[in-house]
Amino acid sequence: MEGTGPAARVAAFLREQRDRRERRVVQGAQGAWQLCVGFSGGLDSTVLLHCLAGLRAPLGLELTALHVHHGLQSEADAWAEHCAAVCADLAVPLAIERVRVVTTDKGIEAAARDARRRVFAAQPAAAILLAQHRDDQAETFLFRLLRGAGTRGLAAMRPVTPITQGPDLWRPLLDTPRAEILGYAKDNALRWVDDPSNADAAYTRNFLRLNIVPALATRFPAVGAILARTAEQMAEDAALLDELAELDFEGACDAEGGLSCLRLMALTPARARNLLRGWLARSGVFIDRARLDDLLKQALSAPDAHPEIRIGERYLKRSRGFLRWA
Repeated sequence: MEGTGPAARVAAFLREQRDRRERRVVQGAQGAWQLCVGFSGGLDSTVLLHCLAGLRAPLGLELTALHVHHGLQSEADAWAEHCAAVCADLAVPLAIERVRVVTTDKGIEAAARDARRRVFAAQPAAAILLAQHRDDQAETFLFRLLRGAGTRGLAAMRPVTPITQGPDLWRPLLDTPRAEILGYAKDNALRWVDDPSNADAAYTRNFLRLNIVPALATRFPAVGAILARTAEQMAEDAALLDELAELDFEGACDAEGGLSCLRLMALTPARARNLLRGWLARSGVFIDRARLDDLLKQALSAPDAHPEIRIGERYLKRSRGFLRWA
């Protein structure tokens, strides 16, 4: 597939993933490659689905689509019907999953995202393909920057997000600007739905997309590409920090997986934070910088102290010079 548009980028992305995962996923001629598209019916996922549908035969894909029905908009049923019609036209099997979104202190957007992730995790596919693009990446970077994120947070979204339990998340359009996606949709006479909530600037992400990014673009026309490129640089830096943590892990843990407080004290504050963050991540625990500093201070308190530290619903304790889960 020639060119540099959305279809060409999706094809190149999939060929790269196929080459990387050949032994574990594709398995030669033993079976089709099972991929699932997260399909909202909006512009971006419609273009992604259309691109993938055209790659089934060339790449040996077994393609399905998944529509998560959140029930948050009055048009939700109509959107599901639209998705069914589009998938029927493309001969792509569609699953519609209804979820109940329970609002938490993180907000309705985060609650809906968590509900989607739970549905994704249950899918019998090698990967879930999502349609986030370069403009989304720039928006995510800016959003996290303004919330005070560190290096890992500023890495924003990655093309491939490994998931321990469930299919990995792939984003083959992450380097593609929205303008190209819109152009592809028009060139191919595609139909899509528009979510009216995307125009509500009361949501922070919408405010950034509708007001802040356009204002920046008047002075910095390539702002989307610049922010996305910076996110990629942050991802490289985060990978180096992970490698450094792996080096510092050598001899830092006991047989039960406890983390040596002496090892933490021997490191510079920055490396100690990095090692502690990596150790927590091994247990699926992620905390912000302020909480991490507080935890490190408590962990390195007087040797005869045995503080028990609460993190969410779990507790850490210092015992015989090691941090371990209570």
